[in-house]
Amino acid sequence: MSTPAIPSQTEAPFDAGQRQPVHTVYGGAQLFRSSTAHRLGELALAAMSEHAPTSAEFARGLGLADPAELLEAVYEKVQRKLRLEPVEDYRIDFEDGYGIRPEAEEDEHAQTAAEEVAKGLARSSLPPSIGVRIKSFGPHSRARSVRTLELFVKALHRTGDQSLRELIVTLPKVVGSSQVEALAALLARLERELGLPEHWLKIEIMVETPQALIAASGEIQLPKLVTAANGRCKGVHFGPYDYTAALNIAASEQRLMHPACDFARNLLTLALAGSGVAVADGPESLMPIGPHRGPTERLTVEQREANRSAVHRAWARSCRNIQHALSSGIYQGWDLHPAQLPVRYGAVYAFFLRSLDADAQRLKGLVEKAAQAKLLGSVFDDAATGQGLLNTFLRAIQCGAISADQARQLTGLSLEELTGRSFEKIVAARG
Repeated sequence: MSTPAIPSQTEAPFDAGQRQPVHTVYGGAQLFRSSTAHRLGELALAAMSEHAPTSAEFARGLGLADPAELLEAVYEKVQRKLRLEPVEDYRIDFEDGYGIRPEAEEDEHAQTAAEEVAKGLARSSLPPSIGVRIKSFGPHSRARSVRTLELFVKALHRTGDQSLRELIVTLPKVVGSSQVEALAALLARLERELGLPEHWLKIEIMVETPQALIAASGEIQLPKLVTAANGRCKGVHFGPYDYTAALNIAASEQRLMHPACDFARNLLTLALAGSGVAVADGPESLMPIGPHRGPTERLTVEQREANRSAVHRAWARSCRNIQHALSSGIYQGWDLHPAQLPVRYGAVYAFFLRSLDADAQRLKGLVEKAAQAKLLGSVFDDAATGQGLLNTFLRAIQCGAISADQARQLTGLSLEELTGRSFEKIVAARG
C-alpha cells in the first residue's frame, strides 16, 4: 500500500477535478426508494412555504444579516435547487438510522434497497452521488455488516445497469487501520468476483472515536487510515456525538460548536490537507420540527407561530454551524431531515455570494500581477492566494451559488481556465 500522492500547494486540493457535494443526506435503508431525493425536495419546499414564505422571513430564520438584494438571490437559488437537485449525495443507512433488526429483515432490505437504486438509475432520479453506510467492523457487528454489503452489491450488479459511476461504502466507528484494511480487501474481492471496474467501490471513513484521530502511541492516526484504504478513500466524515461522548463530555454539552469538535476538525483538515480526501462535518442534532403536528390549516395562529419559532431556532443554529465549518475550510456536512435542506443551501450560498465581487476583483488583480511579475522575471509569491480564490469560484459554481457564465464575467477568466483548476497554468498561459 502506498500513501496517497500529495499535490503541490498551488494545485486544487480536491480529488482529480471531481465535484465535492455540499452535504450527505442519511436515511434509513428501510425507507429508501428510487424517488427519495425528489420527495425530500418536495418536503423541503413545503417547509420553506410554511416557515419562510419570503426571503426576509427566510433570512430571519437563518439569522442572516446580509443585504436584501443578496438575500433575495439566495432565496431564489435555494428554491430552484430544491426543485432541480434537492440532494447532492445520499447514504442508504444500515447503521444508526436503521438499528438492529432480525437477520432476515436486514437481508431483505439490503436487496430491496439495491433494486430501488437500480430503478433510480433507470429513471434518472438518483442524486449525483450515492452509497451505503454499513454497520461497524467491530467484533459484534462485523459479520452482519459484511453480509449486508455483499447482498446489496450483488443485488445491484444483478440488475445489469453499469451506469453508476461509483458506489461509496461508509464505515462507521473506526478505531484502527485494520478495520479499513479489511473493508478494502472485501471490496477488492467483490470487484473481482463480479467483474466490476477496479476501485469502483469507494471507502468513506467515519471518525467518531478518539482512537481514529490519535493512536495509543500518540501518533496521528488519520494518514494510516487513508493508506489502509489502498487508494479507495473518498472522504473522512466527522461524527461529533459519539466522539464527544467518548471524551466524557456531558450530554447537555455535546454540540457541533464544542471546542473539542473544533480541535478534531482542525486535526482532520491538517492531517488530510493535499491528500485529495474530502472532509465532511457532522450533523446538527436539533431537528427543525415544530411542537404541534397536523395539517397547518387546523392549527391555531399561536400553534403555527410556535412551530415557526421552533423551526427558525433549529435553522439558525444549523446555519451558524455550517458557516463555521465553511470558514474552517470544510465544505461538506450531514443532513438528516428534509427541512434541513433549505438551511444547508441557504448557508452555503450566502457564504459564497457575500464575498463574490471582492473575490473576483482580487482574482483578476492577482492574475494580472502574476503575469507582469513573470514578464519582469521577478518572483510571484501569491500563487497560493490565487489558487485559493480560484478554488472558491469552482466550489461556488459546483454547488449552484453562481453559474459558470457569471464566474467568467466576474473574473475575466475563460471557462477553460476556470475548470482547468490551476492558477499556475493560467498565469503561465498569460505570461
